[in-house]
Formats: sequence, structure tokens, C-alpha cells
Amino acid sequence: MQIKSIQVEAIILTTLSIRNLTKKYGHLTALENFSLEISSGEFMVLLGPSGCGKTTVLRCIAGLTDITSGEIHIGGELVNKLPPKDRDVAMVFQNYSLYPHMNVYDNIAFPLKMRKLQKNQINERVQKIANLLNISNLLERKPKEISGGQMQRVALGRALVREPKIFLMDEPLSNLDAKLRTEMRVEIKKLQKKVGITTLYITHDQAEAMSMADRVGIMNAGKMLQLDSPQKVYNEPTNQFVASFIGVPPMNFLKFRIIREKSLCLELDDNTADKHNVEFIIRNLDVLYSNIADIGEEKIILGIRPKDIIFLEGDEKFEGFRLKGEIAYVESLGDESIAEIRLGQSSLKISNVLSKIDNFVVGKEATFGIKYDKINLFSSSGERIRM
Repeated sequence: MQIKSIQVEAIILTTLSIRNLTKKYGHLTALENFSLEISSGEFMVLLGPSGCGKTTVLRCIAGLTDITSGEIHIGGELVNKLPPKDRDVAMVFQNYSLYPHMNVYDNIAFPLKMRKLQKNQINERVQKIANLLNISNLLERKPKEISGGQMQRVALGRALVREPKIFLMDEPLSNLDAKLRTEMRVEIKKLQKKVGITTLYITHDQAEAMSMADRVGIMNAGKMLQLDSPQKVYNEPTNQFVASFIGVPPMNFLKFRIIREKSLCLELDDNTADKHNVEFIIRNLDVLYSNIADIGEEKIILGIRPKDIIFLEGDEKFEGFRLKGEIAYVESLGDESIAEIRLGQSSLKISNVLSKIDNFVVGKEATFGIKYDKINLFSSSGERIRM
């Protein structure tokens, strides 16, 4: 089902500003000095694992959870002490929370009836939203008579019909199957751009975040770790956690010892990587030398995306790092394959190997290369080293 291309009245654009927000539950800190600025009409996504504090952020904005300290401004107005009904925000939850005894029309109209709008105003708004979401033919049905995707559209309609200043979405697609989830995230993004409403969307699904967001914020343990465009978060993760959370399969991490002899070299940091394991020794680090030499550490972490690892045949010339390892397994996914390469006690995942699949034989030794500009450097504490 596609959202119809019809004219809709512009919703007043509103900024959202969160400053040094802290929320504590006794000795547990759910949010710590959390700050976020969202521009008018922006589609912002908060991404993080369960328990990272992203839902708490939404509940604090909506006034459903009292804050411990900090400030929340909607459209330039401090709303800390305003009750939820006066903040003019609308939420769509993971569970659609539709009234089972009401038909679709009454579910959408309910917030307008609570505001005691005139009947003709209610009808006009409901019909407009139903046309926008392409659910006009469902208005007389009860929730039990429509599909999950249709229920999600009704929940969106009930939020939009209020014409709120801010749209808050709490993992609204997590109950849908994979195909419908993909379709709905496209439609939600189109809808948001059409009506121009300032939106804060939270999810633990990186595909949703990367495909929908104007900017994406990566959260963990109640803190914002990185806030950037999806492409920058992917290409320039600020630390090892962000790097591991973005990308499928996730980024590989190899720990190396830094050896400062006549020339700088790295040695794979595991019990089997001794000096006789020359394939694990990386020399001639002209590209990365200054970064590694200046950090004053004895260990370093190389982050490598699976898609950036290249299979090398024979003595093929290659400008970059070369690694030799044993193929542990190969997994076919139809349009691509993923292989795991064992390097002593460490291992690498490699994707996009379909064209070279005949060379990937379990138990066989093979050589691989990684171009210098595809390598992410992290300190032993996990922070990114700028190249």
C-alpha cells in the first residue's frame, strides 16, 4: 500500500532541544547529561541496544516520566513542568494500543473528540488523514479485522490527526514481519517529509536507522556516543562500540602489539602469533606510521569491515595489509556469501565473496588484503584514532 500523493496542510515546524537531561531511579542512572538538538522538520533517529535509555528520552519529552535534572524545550518553550496534554506531542508506540471496541474512524477521531472539536472539524481531519494513509476503506472496520500493517497506519493516523508540534515514535515497526517492516519504513519516511513534522524515532534496528534518519544518534548506557549523518557514523565511527553496532556483518576487530625496532611493525596479539608466524606480522606502515608512533601505546586495534577484505590469488600485487589464514566456514545467503577466516585464536568475517566462492574451501589456507584507507584505528581503550 502506498501513501497517496495529496495536498496536506503544513504543520507548524518546531524545534526540540534537550539540555543536560539526567534521569535516575534510585542509584540507577538511566540518562546522564544527555543533550540533543533537533531542527524543525528533521527526522532524528536514536539507535542503541535494549536498556540504553532511548525510550526514557521519549517518555521524558512526552512528560510521561519525571526528569531528575536538565531542560526540555519544545519550540523554544521550557516544558519541564507542563503536563503531557499541554506539551502538544504525539507518540506512536511499539504496541499500537488501538481501542478494540471502536472502529478505525473512531480510533483516529478519539483525540479530537477529547478536545471537544466540532463534529464537522473532526470528520474533515479524519478523512484527510485516512486519504493520506490510504486507509479510507478501513474506517468502518474494527482493529481485529485489519492486518498488522494497517493497524500501524491507524496508529500513525491517530497521532497525526492531532497536528502536533513533535512526533515521537517508539520502535513502531518491531511487531511487523521483515517484508512489511521494510515497506513501512519507506512509507513513514515519505509521510514525514510530506507533512514536515519534527520527528524523533527510536529503534534498535540499524537498517531502520540508517535508511530513515536525517541524523542518527548512537546511544549506550544512557549516553550519546555519536550524533552524525548515517554515512558518517558508518564510515567514521567515534569508538569501537559504535563501529561494532553499525554494519552487517559487524566490523572485525584485530588486536595487535606495537613493536618498535628498526622499523615499526604490528604483531597479532594472541597466544599463537609468535615471531615464526610471519604472516601475522605487518611491516612498512608508511600510511599509518605517524598515528601509531605518536599514541604512546603498546597495543592497537584495527577495525575492518567484512566487505572491505579482498581475496588475493598467488603473489598478486596489492597496496595494503596482507593477512594469511585458514578458511573456517562459508555461509551462502543467496545473493552473497560470508566466510570466516581463522588467524590463530582470532578470526575475520568476510562478505561479498560470491564471485570468488570457488576459492573458499573450508580448511584451506588463503591470503587476504585490506587497503590502507579502509582500516579504522582504535586505541586499546576503544577510542577512534584519527588518520
